[in-house]
Amino acid sequence: MAITAAMVKELRESTGAGMMDAKKALTENNGDMEAAVDWLRTKGLAKAAKKSGRVAAEGLTAVAVEGGVGVAVEVNSETDFVGKNADFQKMVAGIATVALTVSDIDALKAADLNGKTVETVVTEAVAVIGENMTIRRMERVEGPAVVSYVHNAAAPNMGKIGVLVAMSAENEAFGKQVAMHIAATNPASLSEADLSPAVVEKERQVQIDIARELGKPEAVIEKMIVGRMQKFLEEVTLLNQKFVINPDITVGQAAKEAGVEILSFARVEVGEGIVVEKEDFAAEVAKTMSGA
Repeated sequence: MAITAAMVKELRESTGAGMMDAKKALTENNGDMEAAVDWLRTKGLAKAAKKSGRVAAEGLTAVAVEGGVGVAVEVNSETDFVGKNADFQKMVAGIATVALTVSDIDALKAADLNGKTVETVVTEAVAVIGENMTIRRMERVEGPAVVSYVHNAAAPNMGKIGVLVAMSAENEAFGKQVAMHIAATNPASLSEADLSPAVVEKERQVQIDIARELGKPEAVIEKMIVGRMQKFLEEVTLLNQKFVINPDITVGQAAKEAGVEILSFARVEVGEGIVVEKEDFAAEVAKTMSGA
């Protein structure tokens, strides 16, 4: 696979690695961005194991809560301008309300919205507004109490990041604090029990490879990994994270003090995980002029 300057730039920005190191990482891993990040971490050349924070797709995430049910729906558009369009916002709000009555995204697309299916409403909006739009994701949580939060709100209950928190009992103030914490930290799961075994094993292997690169004996590596994996789990599981409101305690401890149990959560960020290829305009012009 050809390694482009745009790919090198993206890897540099997401890891803090040098240009030549980023290029080598991509070359060694045949252009696989995720594998290249792990390769850099193994060599000690990445500042942090983080995904690129650059969001390519635009649009809005809308949240709705009713009767112990909370939903978050992501509707994408091509440009940020559409997200500020009143008609688009009205459509997204309507879709979120309909989402309260269904269990998944396929049912949502087929559900009724003002006498038409939601999918038809979106298709017609594409023709009117002139941009491609898609209903990309829907998350649903349930519990005795559900709290929602929107970060970077563009309109009531919709913005760039939507968060839902389901709890065992009513505590609106605490629920909002937890939702804001989730928006900021983006935990991978509620607890270690909910974390994908594949994610845990991948991190464990990366840490082992890092230790081996440092020349540590195998007996020492095993002891090192225990501590490093414990730290990893504390960083990526919500209940074990340090609470942003009070870093002296974990979110789980804060919930206990608040008299509630956090049952589940959902976080939907516009464009998260979407990769859009960027054209090198100067190179494209040069290619055209050369007749290639």
